[in-house]
Amino acid sequence: MSGRYSEHDHEHYERPRRRTRPRTKERPSYDDATDALVVTVDRGRFTLHVEDRVVMAVKARPLGRKGVVVGDRVRVVGDVTGDEGSLARIVEVEKRSTVLRRTADDDDPVERVIVSNADQLVVVTALADPEPRPGLLDRALVAAYDAGMRPLLCLTKADLASPDALLSTYRSLGVPWVVTRRGGDLTELREELAGRTSVLIGHSGVGKSTLVNALVPDAGREVGVVNAVTGRGRHTSTSAYLLALPEHDGRPGWIVDTPGIRSFGLAHVQPEHLIEAFPDLDEMTEDCPRGCTHGTEEPECGLDDALAAGTADPDRVTSFRRLLAARSEPAW
Repeated sequence: MSGRYSEHDHEHYERPRRRTRPRTKERPSYDDATDALVVTVDRGRFTLHVEDRVVMAVKARPLGRKGVVVGDRVRVVGDVTGDEGSLARIVEVEKRSTVLRRTADDDDPVERVIVSNADQLVVVTALADPEPRPGLLDRALVAAYDAGMRPLLCLTKADLASPDALLSTYRSLGVPWVVTRRGGDLTELREELAGRTSVLIGHSGVGKSTLVNALVPDAGREVGVVNAVTGRGRHTSTSAYLLALPEHDGRPGWIVDTPGIRSFGLAHVQPEHLIEAFPDLDEMTEDCPRGCTHGTEEPECGLDDALAAGTADPDRVTSFRRLLAARSEPAW
């Protein structure tokens, strides 16, 4: 055999085939997976509540880019003992009942999910030190209505200022509210939180962490102070954190403490979704032209017809349109 390559040799040559695993569309069933609740997220590590223990976990590769956020109900496999150094894997994320989201500003197309599966948004606003900022309050209400969550106003530091003026602005919307004072009784707030999963949001320095520490004695959330020059608080909480509330009248609950926010973009909220949160006003817009935003500048809006006919509450329409306008005003 000469060792030379003949032009006819290729007729008998077969390229060796690569060894590959057979493809399959069947995915693991994870029948042995354990149910868990996401408590907090920190740089790709997830703290989970599993029955009576805390478990650390990472996201399994098959989930890909699917996000996992605080409040998610998930299924995990692997080491779920909660022992030091143990690590489980999140393999499934259950369907979310609600999603609270925001954008960094109104031109930002990227939505940021704050928390999932919460049914109440508690907007914490100080009556003084720092002064209330109705712009953020309006925007938070819009986000709550858009997410299908019950809004609750929690007005803190009533020992420094009266809540009457601020409450008069929101009375026509029918938003429930509680008023607290530093070191005061929190029974009314506990009643509103019992049996619910509530998200607390607000500017830094309004007293969120103080409330959390009072509601959950072993929470240990860091408390900040308000800058005497700027009137703004320092960010103390660095990530959202889910905490179990002590039972109130036999009803357990959960609260999510969130970092203090300086902006609340609403690029994701559409006017038609907002007005659906006000059924009495929504029915007055059935004959509106296509694309009507229901704002004051619309020439043929059904809300204006209802006002002229005396069938709509002027204060309620004004309040709704103020929330609508908050979508296009500065996000801070």
